[in-house]
Amino acid sequence: MTIRHIIHTIKEGVEPLYGMHEAESIARMVVCEELSYNLSQLVAHYDDEVDIAEIENIIAELSKGRPVQYVLGKAEFCELEFEVAEGVLIPRPETEELVYRIAEIAERGARILDIGTGSGAIAISLAKLVKESKVVAVDISTEALKIAQRNAERLGANVEFVEADALGDLSQLGEFDIIVSNPPYIPQSDIVDMRKNVVDFEPHTALFVPDDDILRFYRATAKNAQTMLRKEGSIWFEIYEKAGVEVCEMLCEMGFTRNGLIEDANLKPRMVWSRR
Repeated sequence: MTIRHIIHTIKEGVEPLYGMHEAESIARMVVCEELSYNLSQLVAHYDDEVDIAEIENIIAELSKGRPVQYVLGKAEFCELEFEVAEGVLIPRPETEELVYRIAEIAERGARILDIGTGSGAIAISLAKLVKESKVVAVDISTEALKIAQRNAERLGANVEFVEADALGDLSQLGEFDIIVSNPPYIPQSDIVDMRKNVVDFEPHTALFVPDDDILRFYRATAKNAQTMLRKEGSIWFEIYEKAGVEVCEMLCEMGFTRNGLIEDANLKPRMVWSRR
């Protein structure tokens, strides 16, 4: 088949799930990865005959709703390539915004704690972006930590990984200049409105919280930060877009009186920062 035909076939398989434009992006991503092409090379060779051995299996998996990142085993984040698999959350573009904002304010040699690291995307990216930083990353999942460790080793990032519960006492890890977390924050009731590729394949423990306690992870992190955050240190959260005011109010009640709510590129309130 020609590259043009392969892209068309992939698009046909996934368009009902994603829509026309996203289906086109997924098709191009798959073909570029399988042929080791960049986008310019892809366009220049659209009518070339090629053989992608696993293309039928790839299309079948994508048509079931399995995320393209899991099918390919990798995801791009902050201009780095991360291994991902079922069991770790696929890193999102809005989380990249969080990382870049932290990197802008972080001082050289900062001690940084990433709570709920998953694939290690936040911790590793900050370790690469903030010179001489000392980064510690925690997660409750042994499997996630194995993937994160492999990512750190492959990308040459100096990160210490620790198996620990984000809802527990983390004070044994020491003091930090920056504490960041992208915790589970989607209310369970939102599941009915979410895409199949997320609900059926990504880990629910990394996504959802009970409707009656959507702030549980933010509260636990803030409690740890009361003793673990150095003077003039800051907390950074990715948040549920409808809970920004609640998160800021909770932080004020816990003694973090300097708070900011930040919109992402889509003008949705998706980040909160705080200092005591």
